[in-house]
Amino acid sequence: MLGVRREGVTEGAVRLQKAGLISCSRGRILVLDRPGLEKRTCECYAVVKKEYDRLLPEKVSAKLSA
Repeated sequence: MLGVRREGVTEGAVRLQKAGLISCSRGRILVLDRPGLEKRTCECYAVVKKEYDRLLPEKVSAKLSA
C-alpha cells in the first residue's frame, strides 16, 4: 500500500476485523472470509487477479512458493 498513512491501514484493518473478515496479530493478517473480503473490494481486484493468473500460471506460482 503505497501512499497510505499507517493510521489509515490500522483503521481499515479494524473495520475488516469487526466485520469478521480478517484477524490481525503480531504483524500478521489472517484472512477468515475470503469471499466476503472480495465482495468489499472494487472491480480492480478482479482485474489484477486475472492478470496475475495470466502472468503466473498455477504451476509457476507453486514452484515459486516451494
